[in-house]
Amino acid sequence: MDRWLHPALFFFIGALLLPLFRGKAKKFFILLIPTLSIIDVALMVQGVYGSYHFLNADVVFGRVDKLSLVFAWVFTIMAFLGALYGLHVEEDGHHMAGAFYIGSSLGAIFAGDYLTLFIFWEVMAFSSVFLVWYRREQRSVDAGFRYLLMHVFGGLLFFTGMMLYFFKTGNLVFNQIFPADAGLAEYLILAGFSLNAAVIPLHAWLPDAYPEATVEGAVLMCAFTTKTAVYVLARGFPGFEVLAVLGTAMTVYGVFYAVIENDMRRVLAYHIISQVGYMVAGVGIGTEMAVNGACAHAFAHILYKALLFMGAGAVLYMTGTAKLSKLGGLYKYMPLTMIFYVVGAVSISGVPLFSGFVSKSMIVASAHEGGRLWLMTFMSLAGVGTFLSVGLKVTYFAFFGKESAIQTKEPPANMLWAMGLTSALCFIIGVYPKVLYDLLPFPVEYHPYNLHHLSEYLQILSFTGLVFFLLVGKLAPEDKMNLDMDYAYRKGALFFMKFDERVISVVDTFWGELYRRVGLALLFKNARISYGFDRKVIDGIVDGSAVAVRGVGSLVRKLQTGRIQAYIGLSLLMFFLILWLLIKGM
Repeated sequence: MDRWLHPALFFFIGALLLPLFRGKAKKFFILLIPTLSIIDVALMVQGVYGSYHFLNADVVFGRVDKLSLVFAWVFTIMAFLGALYGLHVEEDGHHMAGAFYIGSSLGAIFAGDYLTLFIFWEVMAFSSVFLVWYRREQRSVDAGFRYLLMHVFGGLLFFTGMMLYFFKTGNLVFNQIFPADAGLAEYLILAGFSLNAAVIPLHAWLPDAYPEATVEGAVLMCAFTTKTAVYVLARGFPGFEVLAVLGTAMTVYGVFYAVIENDMRRVLAYHIISQVGYMVAGVGIGTEMAVNGACAHAFAHILYKALLFMGAGAVLYMTGTAKLSKLGGLYKYMPLTMIFYVVGAVSISGVPLFSGFVSKSMIVASAHEGGRLWLMTFMSLAGVGTFLSVGLKVTYFAFFGKESAIQTKEPPANMLWAMGLTSALCFIIGVYPKVLYDLLPFPVEYHPYNLHHLSEYLQILSFTGLVFFLLVGKLAPEDKMNLDMDYAYRKGALFFMKFDERVISVVDTFWGELYRRVGLALLFKNARISYGFDRKVIDGIVDGSAVAVRGVGSLVRKLQTGRIQAYIGLSLLMFFLILWLLIKGM
């Protein structure tokens, strides 16, 4: 068997060693960890590694194939870009949380069984919440607890489904599940995966928590949690019709709220829901081309969405706000940030020559080839909303538009370098899509740059641009709260707390009192009976035995006279007694 080193180990061990470094050595070490993981992925050979038998189940830490490798490539590349972007952060704990988060994501995509996947799944949830809490604001603390509550619930769904699956099949192997074979166990697992993918209506945690994360933490969070979920859906549930329907609904739902949002990072958070919707729909369509499209779009999305969060984070870092209603005219002070943000914006909008065009169009084309015209229609409609909100609205009102009183400068050099490298990757993938297509799990027979695709997308983009400039006054951002499913989610959490306080506490008090009055009374009564039995029966037997032994001992002591004649006489008496017993027995 070929040697194989799990790339997650670099991040886990690196996180533990990080506090030992200081100054420039620490920064070098932070960048070294993802660099080694990229080299590790580049040298990987497909196969199954780290397989063990545990609790009557096969545990596989390393299933390496084209599907896991395409995600491993983009995860490790993103780990380097995220580390570079956050290089100025001094807190070791923040870097350690990020390393555990990335390492657990890599552990999840290489897991060949549900038990290994579940362990890394939970580490991913518990490590990522610290990237929210490290912002150290009350809103972030509250959002972090809600985020954790939802992911614990998702983990519970996954765990319950996993155990039912084990009882049903006798194994925990994580392979493709066919819709005709799916039962309660499989659908519980699907629900747990769907929560991490922010599939509506299980999405509220995402726009609630991501905008409250640290500037650097949000860049990592937008890349790993939902894309790990896309991976497990592509691995286990391709062809499930419910995913095609819900994924398409996500594409439209996300852009609707993004168009009316005021906070830059909340706009981008809603667009994660929308863009992941394309991937979920691709998995649901289930053809080789559709699954390829989902994987390609996950790869492209990680890069351009990270770039957008880097740009929005740079604005927040330098100005102290990400609200569009308070921004304007930043192109004068942050021209490089503006350029990099625009690269991300045109990439997510599907503009030709950028990464989003060569990935998103593959999913839309697969819907068209499968005769799913209504899916294709809603995906195209979502594309209009994407360009309108991220490509035009945010760019215009943050960097141009009405002049604000804010005067600032470009962010630290490491943040600019990270944005520059990510921008270059978005452009390279858009111009040379074969670089990405060669990594996909199935052979690619798709050519994005044909006359039909180009004319279709250019018409959509031109129409959207015209609408924006005609309605720019109506689209001006307002500082207000928009109610989403997170309203019910917050109220639901509040109801749960009050239910726990008022109902469960009453029940707990009742059972506690019942236990005190009945349970303890019976316990004390049994204790008294046991005590009496011990004193009168057990002690009586023990003490009586001791008295008997002492009496026999006294008798024997009297026989010890010291006279040999007595001993000879006693011996003869015993001899004749034994002889008589033998004769009588015969």
